[in-house]
Amino acid sequence: MASTSRMFTVLASTLALASNLAIGVAQAAPMNLLQAYQAALQNDPTYRGAIYENQAGQEARNMGRSYLLPKLSSYYTTGKNQADITQTGQNILGQPVTNTSHSDYSSVNAAVTLRQPIVNFEALALYNQGVAKTNYSNAQFVGRSQDLMLRLVAAYAEVQYSEDQLTLAAAQRDAYREQMHVNERLFKQGEGTKTDMLETEARANLAEAQVFEAQDNVTVARNTLTGIVGVEVTELAPLNQDFRLLPLQPANFQEWRDIALAKNAEIIALGYAVDIAHEEINRQRAGHAPSLDLVGSFGKQKSTSTNTINQDANVHSIGVELNIPLFSGGYVSAATRQAVANHEKARSDLDVKINQVSVELRKQFSLMQSAGPRIDALVKSADSASLLIVATKQSIKGGVRINLDLLNAEQQLYTSRRDLALARYNYLLAYLRMRSAAGTLNEQDLGNIAGYFVAAQ
Repeated sequence: MASTSRMFTVLASTLALASNLAIGVAQAAPMNLLQAYQAALQNDPTYRGAIYENQAGQEARNMGRSYLLPKLSSYYTTGKNQADITQTGQNILGQPVTNTSHSDYSSVNAAVTLRQPIVNFEALALYNQGVAKTNYSNAQFVGRSQDLMLRLVAAYAEVQYSEDQLTLAAAQRDAYREQMHVNERLFKQGEGTKTDMLETEARANLAEAQVFEAQDNVTVARNTLTGIVGVEVTELAPLNQDFRLLPLQPANFQEWRDIALAKNAEIIALGYAVDIAHEEINRQRAGHAPSLDLVGSFGKQKSTSTNTINQDANVHSIGVELNIPLFSGGYVSAATRQAVANHEKARSDLDVKINQVSVELRKQFSLMQSAGPRIDALVKSADSASLLIVATKQSIKGGVRINLDLLNAEQQLYTSRRDLALARYNYLLAYLRMRSAAGTLNEQDLGNIAGYFVAAQ
């Protein structure tokens, strides 16, 4: 456990240095995902709380072991005593005689006692419980570490997506404004209509409102990310336009499920919770079992009674103490039944978590499988929408299309680009969430995702 504490100390120092470096770089250039992660490791309050919670959990093993180790205790008492001793007897004539004496003396009583459990089923159960509680804490900490990665990437992607939305909304607004100028010029030349002007103005006003909404979303998303990384977020490395799908290995869902059952942090933690509940049954049942202790003591006594005034005694003793419980009013039986019920509850919680993880894993696995065709289709849709705008403008000049067709084409382009951006961010999150559900998410996976966000040169 001492090595674990040193590990946390070194980790905290390393993260502090890394965070300071990341913050310094972020102020000079857009913050990338890895820099944001280093800052979050140091500053995210939820993760810091998880570190301290895990440190506390490490002591459960030590506390459990203490029940099996010797216990040393001592006591010391001293006092000022006064005693009036009356003795009644008979003199030589057979007459009753009473003699009274007064004693004024100091007494000392001190001892050191060593107690070593030899047979103690309750202590053994408490030790096993302590080990399981520490393992439970470790599994929880792994889950909290993975949760930090998921929360960070989700917040980082939300900022990027909201900024994409703002850029697209502004571009659409500017396109409508440009179209308004074109319609006004055509109307003055007698080639346009009032309807075209009103249609474009309505779309432009709506786009303006969408820009304000997008600006608010950017502010909220940045504040959320700031709360995780602990530094002001001004500019982030954008999503790389050369977007490529990551390989899905293994490609079989059942293999992913088998991995999750063995490595998922929440499943592992609840498995240890079942162990803790099982040892609680053993602990309560030990209330009916005898216990045997080795007891040794060394004591010093001086004038501890009126019969030993001015007498010093050094007492050494060693032996065994057998304790056999007989009846406790039914408490042990009731506590055992309660522990059995709690054990069944822990097993049910584990089964529920296995089902939840399986559902989540299936969901993210399906998203990973369908992401490729969906992203490809949206890329083609965005390209087609761009070509449609060009073709519609030409058709309007030829009198085949009208102004409304152009507005609809521009709206289609905006929607396609928005859906494409969302699909890409969802794909990256599905990649991390699937590995988190499987229990294999680590910093290397985060590095793979960070490669998708590259600052402009």
